[in-house]
Amino acid sequence: MLCLDLLYNPNISSAPLFCFLPPPQSSSLHNYQRFITVEVSIRTVRGPHASPTTNLDPLASLSSTLYQLKNLGTEDDIPSAALCVYKSGSAWPVRTGPEAQRIIREARGVHGHPIQPVWLELGQRVYKLLDEMGVRWTSIDPLAFAEAGKKSFSPLLLWIGVVPGSLQYKLANTAAEAVTKLISDAGFSGVEIGFRESIVTPSLAGPKMLSFDPFKDPISEFTKPFTPTLGLSIAPLNSPHYEGTGALTVGVLLLTCAHVARPPPDHCNPAPVNKTSNNPREYIIALGHSGYISALQSMMGAIGDLHHLNKDWQDILDRLGEAQEDESETTTQKREEHLNLAKKAWWKTEKINEFHTDVSKLWNLPNDRIIGEVVHFEPIAASVGPQKLPEDWALIALHENKFEWDKFKGNVVYIGGNLSSAEYGKIMFPTDDERTNYAYPKDGLLQVRGVIQLDDIYNPKHLDVNGEQCLLVVKNGLTTGTTIGRALGMESFTRVYKESKIEKTSIEFGVLSYGSTKGPFSAAGDSGSIVLDRNGDILGMLTGGAGTANRTDVTYVTPYAYLDKAIKKYFPDSSLYEAVA
Repeated sequence: MLCLDLLYNPNISSAPLFCFLPPPQSSSLHNYQRFITVEVSIRTVRGPHASPTTNLDPLASLSSTLYQLKNLGTEDDIPSAALCVYKSGSAWPVRTGPEAQRIIREARGVHGHPIQPVWLELGQRVYKLLDEMGVRWTSIDPLAFAEAGKKSFSPLLLWIGVVPGSLQYKLANTAAEAVTKLISDAGFSGVEIGFRESIVTPSLAGPKMLSFDPFKDPISEFTKPFTPTLGLSIAPLNSPHYEGTGALTVGVLLLTCAHVARPPPDHCNPAPVNKTSNNPREYIIALGHSGYISALQSMMGAIGDLHHLNKDWQDILDRLGEAQEDESETTTQKREEHLNLAKKAWWKTEKINEFHTDVSKLWNLPNDRIIGEVVHFEPIAASVGPQKLPEDWALIALHENKFEWDKFKGNVVYIGGNLSSAEYGKIMFPTDDERTNYAYPKDGLLQVRGVIQLDDIYNPKHLDVNGEQCLLVVKNGLTTGTTIGRALGMESFTRVYKESKIEKTSIEFGVLSYGSTKGPFSAAGDSGSIVLDRNGDILGMLTGGAGTANRTDVTYVTPYAYLDKAIKKYFPDSSLYEAVA
């Protein structure tokens, strides 16, 4: 979500990132891969629970040498544990010996590679070559791999996703050799080719929205889903006959993904947003059914946890007994400590119970959670414009009476929750010099300030903890909350199939998980999240990801620099909502 300054035109529709409109001018491989030899790797046992045994592929007699895989699976190397089909190039290092621990690997972005200036054109030639050879590819991501906590050790690797079960060894071998030759003929050697099974998917009246103040709110982790802080979870209202009376704001719009405003199958509908009897208003609510139920369940879960803790603390107090005049200072301090813990737990339980009651009464019906309506929907398309980026955005006009505008914080992203302030600072500002001048955003609210330009994506000015060029980014999404990732330094290509036919091909900007222990950067349900760098500059809007059906290895983002131009076609005076003091 993000906010823009826009000249409002009531005849045009819109989507979620906060925007400000001036007054109208008129009423109109965990299972790490161990390779025995070189040239090619094939995984012959499927599934993350496969037995860690060695399997020789029957095609081992071919001229290319095969890698044998031990400790099958990939959970610790890539978040999705996707089936690794094939990799060209030299064998990656392994530890040997009966008690040798396997090497944990993680994907990294590549910046400053000689191929970077021509990759956009060359990458398109790569995927057209794969098409000619019948490879049903789903994604192409230029990256490298590193041992966890160290610098990258692999050369540039074209990490190519393929439709699960579609790529046989012989075709993988031939395709890798053809792509290698294409890249070599273009003047670049040492680039490796890897295939993995992967799919690309989109990350899919009443009370006022609450203000968000983590400093004063003792249960902010539970109230946040009901606030307009970026990371707000929204959904379309599935009540087409409801006609509310909420007045639209003069100037604040939300930007979101089109497939969030109009989920399948409605997202295929290119119809404009016209308020007629045949085309009723398309209302947007805070929290869909699953999000609302999840919020209630999280409160009840916390109450149960506090109840069990209180029982443990009460047992200790019973064992300590009543205060005695001659008891030790240690006993007295321990009693006071557990009395305070029990009192705090009881107080927090009461606060959560009260809030749960209010939410159950005031926010229960979807109509109670309406916050605005779609005022612009851009039909979903692929390879739009000279950049050939996907088109997937919409704008939502907010209802005036749903927000406490005097407390409205505008474009701020809550970066707390999953990460402590110390952990966030250590990751995003890894050097001693940087941390000297670093201050954690007040109350964990990172203010959106500007836009990351393409040159800063290709050649970031920051270094990671290993001293490598890196554009570290953060987002807060419905499913995964606050996560940190690494932006890729070159464009990715994605392909979606429908009923065995090509549905769309797009150029995307990818984001990887920060590391092997952090989990994926995003998951299904995070679409529409705004991705920022550590300074609050916008990389773009999260639209989907590549991986298995359950987990994502690479997250895809549409750059905001591109979205801003697209929005200005309809709202030429738009701009980001100004920073709130």
